[in-house]
Amino acid sequence: MGKRILRTKLCDMLGIEYPILSAGMGPTLIGENTGAPVDLVVAVSEAGGMGVLGGSGYTVDELRDAIREIKARTDKPYGVDLLLPANIVEVPEGAAAGPQEIPLSQALEFMPQEHKDWLKKIKAEMGLPDVELMVQMNTTTMRPKESIRVCIEEKVPLFCAGLGNPGFMVEEAHSVGMKVLGVTGNAKNARRMANSHVDIIVAQGHEGGGHTGRIGTMALLPMAIDAASPKPVLAAGGIGDGRGIAAALAMGCAGVWIGTRFLATNEGGALDINKRKILSSTDEDTRVSRAYTGKTLRASYNKFHDLWDSSGLGPVPFPMQVIISSALISGFIKAGKDDYVGGLAGQISGLIKEIKPAGQLLVELVEETVDILSRRLPSDVIAK
Repeated sequence: MGKRILRTKLCDMLGIEYPILSAGMGPTLIGENTGAPVDLVVAVSEAGGMGVLGGSGYTVDELRDAIREIKARTDKPYGVDLLLPANIVEVPEGAAAGPQEIPLSQALEFMPQEHKDWLKKIKAEMGLPDVELMVQMNTTTMRPKESIRVCIEEKVPLFCAGLGNPGFMVEEAHSVGMKVLGVTGNAKNARRMANSHVDIIVAQGHEGGGHTGRIGTMALLPMAIDAASPKPVLAAGGIGDGRGIAAALAMGCAGVWIGTRFLATNEGGALDINKRKILSSTDEDTRVSRAYTGKTLRASYNKFHDLWDSSGLGPVPFPMQVIISSALISGFIKAGKDDYVGGLAGQISGLIKEIKPAGQLLVELVEETVDILSRRLPSDVIAK
């Protein structure tokens, strides 16, 4: 059988062979460049899709280095995903005179007293060891403007905002030939992004891993497509095989944005323990919580969710909540308390039973999709 063909207008817009993008997933813990690293980006792009770098785990300098490594390893189009939430605690530009990194124990001193007391209590009760991570003060999440400038200077083919509306940067991005993508969880924001001239909109349903909204994918997609028209909409949330891709295309999407399935590949940057949790999951084994980042985020269920829920505490602003969760989770990992550990993952985890190379996965996804779209309806379905 010859090479399969699966094209939409998205392929022409981005210069790719297949309308499949790997989501720009970020890390779970401070100090971990996990999620969608360079290896995953290159593998997906080389196979004909578009790999997207999860840039939220990098310092500004590391982001530039990662982009240049991608360009050195492939001449195919790629993307970079950054987080641009509205209420971020941002380090001001020009603050370079201060420390570029501080110990985790020092960063925790800036937390509210009740959060510090709770952390101390949990560590003592559970016998957690001290883990001295270094907290970078020049990460892309703390310096979003500088990070955007890096992407523009490096002329990244596709800039993706995993959180927030990137409409403010569209004009400058277009001036250097960049396309801009925004991720939304409701139709209202899909319309808002379209009106701000964002090129591509990802509509992610509640099923998706990582930061997620309240509306299911099947309900969200047609409303987002109508709201964003004529901008192309990509489907995300609960898509992990050709059946999901075919359904999204049949509904009118221009392509798909796939996270969890690509996370569970050889090149996916998830910790081994998190990959094992995905493989062992059912469709009910993920949970939405604010414990990790302070925003609603879906991850593989583990006892950390219950621990946080029982604390009675509210989350501190992003990304400061990440410091709290990293302090605990790193201790759980070092103490071997695996039932308190679980990474970002969507409800599609229940469908994933094997870790395989990302390039092989992309080819299989295309073959499954084409087979479904090109065959006749089942014999018990009548349509005229």
